[in-house]
Parts: sequence; structure tokens; C-alpha cells
Amino acid sequence: MKTVDLIRKKRDGEKLSREEIQFLIDGYVGGEIPDYQVSALLMAVYFKGMDDEETAILTDVMANSGTMLDLSKMKGFPVDKHSTGGVGDTTSLVLIPLLAAAGLTVAKLSGRSLGHTGGTIDKLESIPGFRTDLSREEFLSLVERTGLALADHTEDMVPADRLLYELRDVTSTVDSLPLIVSSIMSKKIAGGARGIVIDVKTGSGAFLKKLEDSRHLAQALVAIGVHLGRKISALITDMSQPLGHMVGNALEVREAIDTLQGHGPQDLEDLCCALGAELVLFSGELSDHSEATEHLRKLLHDGSALEKFVQMVKNQGGNPAVVDDLNLLPTASKQIEVPAPQTGIVANLDALSIGRAANLLGAGRFTKDDVIDPAVGIEVVRKVGEHVNKGEPLAILHVNSEANLEQAKSMVAQAYTISDKEVATPKLIVERVTGD
Repeated sequence: MKTVDLIRKKRDGEKLSREEIQFLIDGYVGGEIPDYQVSALLMAVYFKGMDDEETAILTDVMANSGTMLDLSKMKGFPVDKHSTGGVGDTTSLVLIPLLAAAGLTVAKLSGRSLGHTGGTIDKLESIPGFRTDLSREEFLSLVERTGLALADHTEDMVPADRLLYELRDVTSTVDSLPLIVSSIMSKKIAGGARGIVIDVKTGSGAFLKKLEDSRHLAQALVAIGVHLGRKISALITDMSQPLGHMVGNALEVREAIDTLQGHGPQDLEDLCCALGAELVLFSGELSDHSEATEHLRKLLHDGSALEKFVQMVKNQGGNPAVVDDLNLLPTASKQIEVPAPQTGIVANLDALSIGRAANLLGAGRFTKDDVIDPAVGIEVVRKVGEHVNKGEPLAILHVNSEANLEQAKSMVAQAYTISDKEVATPKLIVERVTGD
């Protein structure tokens, strides 16, 4: 087999076989196929696409390019969740212990982020002492004993994805649907989950702004999961405004703890229960969607999920006292209000502007080498459909530095549109996509 022949084949819109895809991925990971040829292949895929079977094969080959987790001997049904990312996306912090409280097995491998705030790993590391650099043996031992653990991705898992993504990033081929799908799903497959739910965000603060694009991605992810024998569904959820009220790392941990104590924002609770219900149904523990949702809501309000969260924090070296004393989390030196310019109803709240403002304050990274300030971020006081009086805070900036303060403050103020007419709250769960 020759690489140039396979590049030409895909360039001409032909379908690659499993053997050909295996040859290409093995050759690239092994250092035998150079970047310039794989760049040409990525561009051919970008323009010619891949059908579901090809994408499923690519996903499977990428997943098997490194270490694969075997969760088949764990007591509970192994599940995983992925979000395409947004602003104030705290769901994993709540959902992981909630699922464990429901008796499911959650071996969650997550990452850091170049987004508006840090990734799930960054957020949890704002808890004093919390470790995510677990050895594979330590990670699996915790999952076996307690039903949950959360660790950073290691380089021995799905090396093909890491190498391909770095190349996609510099060849302008990131937004290719089969390449996006294979990147997401290869990590889920390698992680050993049998049931998977995908939270596909749509709206201004999402990776995909248009509903049609979000729908295509959700359908493609579900199709590939089905091809590879997984139980999978996707919820397309609103990200036109931030989820919950907190945008930042320690701030989002605070909000997650509030939610696990049964008094968090309603939209965050509703979304976690809806996502979790999909996985409970896959496990076979319950068969009715509304019953599964209410079961999870009960576990949030009776302390069961909080107990699992405390257990996870203890097991991974963190200080469990944060649950009772949120002041143990990093706290910004200043809180600065953004006042409403007039009395009225919030008609629009641009999630992207809030995210960018949080990034300016130091809550996220512009480059992979940037250091995140875990204490800073934005507290969203008023959301769409809510009334505010002139001079009352629309949002509160949690800041440690004044370097970009005025720009961030202006950005937050401009994110809000206030009307004198009643405005409906955006629908949180826009669509449900299943493999049926």
C-alpha cells in the first residue's frame, strides 16, 4: 500500500477500507508517514467527507491506537458523557457523582481547555489538594471500589487523536464533521463506556452556533456510536445564554456544590437530570424516562449525590471540607458589579460575550501554556426573561487584576439587551437524538 495512492483515492471521493485506514493511522502514529502527507489526506477528507461506515472505522482504529480501558468487570453499568462545550458548563461536576449515586460506573477521563474557562480538570483542581494525575492502576482501583473517578487524559490513550488534532489545528481542517466525530467518539470508545450521552450545545456560546449544524453533529455522533455497538443518545441544548449563574473555575465548583446540595440553579439541575436519565435507561435500571429523571432529582435532593462527590474529593486528595465551607475555594480579591442601564426585562444575554469577558479576566487560556486564575470569573445575576431595575446588578465580575477589567466590564454590559416587553425563557433542551 502507498500513502500517495490513498490520498488520491480520497481526493477523488472514493471510500477507504478498514485496511487502508488502519495503514494510514498506524503509519502516522508510528512516525512512518510524514505530516505533509497526512495534511493532504485531512484536506481530502475535509472536502470529500466520509460516510458513516468509514467514520466508524476511523473512530475504531483511532480508539485502538493506544491503551483501551476494560470496564467489563466493574459492578455497575459503565457510562460516559461528553459536552461540545459552552459557557458556564458545569454539568460534569454534578453529573459524575449523581450517576455514581444511581449505581452506574463512571470512569471519567477529561481534559483541560483553551476555552472561555478551564476544562473539567482545571475546575476540580481549584479544590485544594485535588489530584487528577492518577496512575492507570490507581484510577481503575478507585472506579472499582467506589464507582467513580476523574482523571486527566494520558498520552498512551488515543495518541492518534492527539496527533491528528494538532495537525488539523494548523491545516484549517478542524471543522470537518467526520474528523470532529471520530475525535470525540474515539476517546469515548477507548474509555470503556457502554452507554454514552452527548450534550451538543447550540447558540451563541456554543462551538456550533446554528441549530442545523448542531443537529447534524448530534446525528453523526449517535450514528457512529450505534455502528460501534454502544448505547448512545444526544441532547441538543441551548447555549444562547450561560448555563447556571457562574462562569469560572472555582465559581463553577461552588455552583456544582450548591446543586449537589439541592439548591442550585434550576436549569443546571434540569439538564443534569435529563442527561443522566438517558444513561439510567441504557443501564436497564429503569425503563421510563420521566421516572429516571425524577429518580435522579431525588438523589440530588436527599444528599446521595453529594456524598459521592465528597467521596471522590477525599479519594483524590482534595479537602472535603469545601462542601461545608466554600470559602476554602480560591476567592477573587474584588467583586465589581455591572449595573442595569434601565428598568425592564432581559431580552437577550449573549453567552459568547460573557465567555470572552471571563477569559479576559484570566478564567481561561488563550494559548495552551497560559496559567488560569481559578478564582476569577463572572457571576450572572440576571438571565433572559427576568426583571431588573435600573442600577441593579446584571452581573458581578470576580477579579484579581485590573489589566483587562474595563474591557471585560464593557463586554458584559453589551452582552445584555433589556426590553420593556415580556420575554420567554429559552427552551433548555431543544431536541433529543436517539439511535432508533
